[in-house]
Amino acid sequence: MDRRTFLWTSGLGAFVAAGPSFAEVPGQPAGLGEGARASAVLEALPGKRALIKRSYRPPNFETPLEVFRDTITPNDAFFVRYHLAGIPDPDPAQWRLSLGGAAAGKSLSLSLADLQSGFEQVELPAVCLCSGNRRGLSSPHVAGVQWGYGAMGNARWGGVRLRDLLAKVAPAAEAMEVLFDGADSPVLERTPDYVKSLPLWKALDENTLLAFTMNGEPLPRWNGAPVRLVVPGWTATYWVKHLDSIRVETQPLKNFWMASAYRIPKGKFPVVDRFLTQETETTTPITEIIVNSLLTSPLEGQRLAPGDPLLVEGIAWDGGFGIASVDVSTDGGVHWSRAELAPELGRFSFRGFRQVFPGLSAGRHVVMARASNRAGTTQTLDLIFNPAGYHNNVVQRIAVDIV
Repeated sequence: MDRRTFLWTSGLGAFVAAGPSFAEVPGQPAGLGEGARASAVLEALPGKRALIKRSYRPPNFETPLEVFRDTITPNDAFFVRYHLAGIPDPDPAQWRLSLGGAAAGKSLSLSLADLQSGFEQVELPAVCLCSGNRRGLSSPHVAGVQWGYGAMGNARWGGVRLRDLLAKVAPAAEAMEVLFDGADSPVLERTPDYVKSLPLWKALDENTLLAFTMNGEPLPRWNGAPVRLVVPGWTATYWVKHLDSIRVETQPLKNFWMASAYRIPKGKFPVVDRFLTQETETTTPITEIIVNSLLTSPLEGQRLAPGDPLLVEGIAWDGGFGIASVDVSTDGGVHWSRAELAPELGRFSFRGFRQVFPGLSAGRHVVMARASNRAGTTQTLDLIFNPAGYHNNVVQRIAVDIV
């Protein structure tokens, strides 16, 4: 057993010993599979509050619904997602980042202090969202971590622009993709290392960052300390944690995590950003986050007295085009009204919305919220099924009883 694996397994014993809560976890989606609901427990990793455990090893923990009443997700409530079980706990003072590759004019090795003092410092609010968020709501069932609503979070990421670092290694004219590797490691040798790539144009985007702070604090261990890649507008599969190597290459990366995993049927979803060097005749890598929303009020099964006002509120987001509107309904989508949007923190951020309805008549009311973005796309009423359970942006239906 190597040091990284020991660090994770010893940490696992520490938090399991603390004792999980086996009571029904509140706020889980009604459509989540029975097995996923029954196996979920509230558990706290070191440095985190109690989150919804979806798997222990590797650690996959979901943010509870009530946290999303705030637009910015606190660090201790931010979801945890890993593919590999060897979780490092690096010393920031000893950390080094290597830059090079076949299409790099030269190689560099940088420390955290180099990043903090040698480049322009920037901060950007952005949603980090697992590609498989809401996978547990797929029908028919699909394999993978059975996430509910909470495999996502919104933080203010602080660090440096990736393009400023790449300028130091002078990418060649034939550069095609930029590869990223982190220090998390597989327990078994046959498990493929988690290495991802970006097209050069996306790596050079002014919003693509190497982040070492999160909401004004050093990046937490479980969210990629000391430095992680931040790719605003794209799903979290590209947000490589515990970053230690960047390579500029002339050929597409053809490992498991690019050629086989995190792919969707070509032309299935209304996306703008395409990763052309990784496309095939039938599939394409998942890229941008599609427009979506989450209701935080009312709660499923909530009961109100006749005459009580009904507060409908939540958050909406997309891949960076910006939220244009959120429409809400209290009669299952027969009639819609325009919700009030909170001020925009940034185009990659969650955006709050709310609408208060005066006293409703007695009976059951089905509350829905439907977000649209500035690119002209709107949430779907029906699941766009795909075998991996990605991009679930179906409009929620929350039943409320007036009695």
